[in-house]
Amino acid sequence: MARKPRIEYEGAIYHIMSRGNRGDAIFLDDRDRETFLDTLEEACMKTGWLVHAFCLMGNHYHLLLETPEANLVTGMKWLQGTYTQRFNSRHKLWGHLLQGRYKALLVEGAGGEYFSTVASYIHLNPARAKLFDLEKGRLTDYRWSSYPLYFRPSKRPSWLAVERTLGAMGRADERSGREAFRRTMQKRVQEIAGSDRPQEVDTQWGKIRRGWCFGSEQFRDDLLERLDGVIGSQGRRESFSGEEVRAHDEAEAVRLLEAGLRILGLKPSGLADMRKNAPEKQVLAWLLRSRTVVANQWITEHLHCGHSCNVSAFVGNVKRADRGPLMDLRNRLI
Repeated sequence: MARKPRIEYEGAIYHIMSRGNRGDAIFLDDRDRETFLDTLEEACMKTGWLVHAFCLMGNHYHLLLETPEANLVTGMKWLQGTYTQRFNSRHKLWGHLLQGRYKALLVEGAGGEYFSTVASYIHLNPARAKLFDLEKGRLTDYRWSSYPLYFRPSKRPSWLAVERTLGAMGRADERSGREAFRRTMQKRVQEIAGSDRPQEVDTQWGKIRRGWCFGSEQFRDDLLERLDGVIGSQGRRESFSGEEVRAHDEAEAVRLLEAGLRILGLKPSGLADMRKNAPEKQVLAWLLRSRTVVANQWITEHLHCGHSCNVSAFVGNVKRADRGPLMDLRNRLI
């Protein structure tokens, strides 16, 4: 079965989210939550991880995790496997506790904007789920989040790093950073309280829930370059799936198309004026189809060659050509 690739590198930051199998609870009581945090602490000691934010909900959890070493996969395998064993042992259960593969959204740390958005998203989970009185209560009332620990340095575990989040507040010291952070988050709580659609108060939250990375265009491009190495080292392209792989495939197709156009002496702007079945378009379609796995629809849109079914016909024409323009053009691209 095709799987999502894991991009690992030193200093990577991830928003990790994992749900219970079939949506079942993964924390039945406070003792389970304490066990998870104890297990997380052990994982951080083993791996060197830094946790910038966490939130334990009923049937899922969130982490904003930094890996000083490129060890996300091994660390997560230990964390989730060990917690599952401890949960099952305590409750006399067996089998899977967590649902499939955890989500690992890569987050840009430079600049702070994207990082801060994810940190706030994680900390505001109890507010969106209305796990405390939004009008009279405070976000610190929810115990099973890193948010209260931001304001209690003496209770803060060594693996919880608050400097980056508080530093984004633009204050000179931690104390003033904490106060700015408190005011900002309380304002967000009130926005959620006054909204009919609390999951959509921030337009960026949709990108966090559905995307594969969260950052600038340059950050995304850098990750796609790293993905080249992941796919090359871990197996055939067909072994992987997911939005990040599609983005990688399209980036590779763009690179290949640009190279092909240069060799043939064509410009992208000129493709629309050429016949749909021009020999140049047919060999470019063959090149893209043979070297990438982008969809036929993508190829037809970029080559302006009509219906997507034309791609298969073009590929067949080029493969069968043993003389004439198609063979000559194909040989120029090989």
